[in-house]
Amino acid sequence: MLHHQLPWYIAGPVLGLCVVACRGLFNARLGVTGGFSEIVARVGRGSLAFDWRGWFAIGIVLGGAAFALAAGGPGFDGYGWLTATFHGTGRVAIAAVLVVAGVLIGYGAKSAGGCTSGNGLTATSLLSPAGLVSTATFFGTAIVVTVVLRAVI
Repeated sequence: MLHHQLPWYIAGPVLGLCVVACRGLFNARLGVTGGFSEIVARVGRGSLAFDWRGWFAIGIVLGGAAFALAAGGPGFDGYGWLTATFHGTGRVAIAAVLVVAGVLIGYGAKSAGGCTSGNGLTATSLLSPAGLVSTATFFGTAIVVTVVLRAVI
């Protein structure tokens, strides 16, 4: 049986090596927003000739699908207390909220010039003061929102 995720001591170094490889091979930062934007732009022009960013985003989707198939199907139980709290129509409502939140995050990431993960991985690895502050802000906001949600729900 497959584990639901890699241990941090494997995933962290592998992700770090991906950041270094991306900088070394392409002189670019690692992030999903660039890949998604590449796909939308190329498909909008009627082309399927993606650069590495588009294939990176496609690889994430195909890798997730391959893992789900190997694990025996998709599982939507990884949201901890949030999944356990909502049942029946409540799950539909929370799914709708998560979809809307995802769209808003994507819009914000595109308008900001990159996503939080790309900024957190690349800017902090370059010791960018702005990257360090913004990453601390992302994490701080996530902690505050989680504490508030747990108090309310």
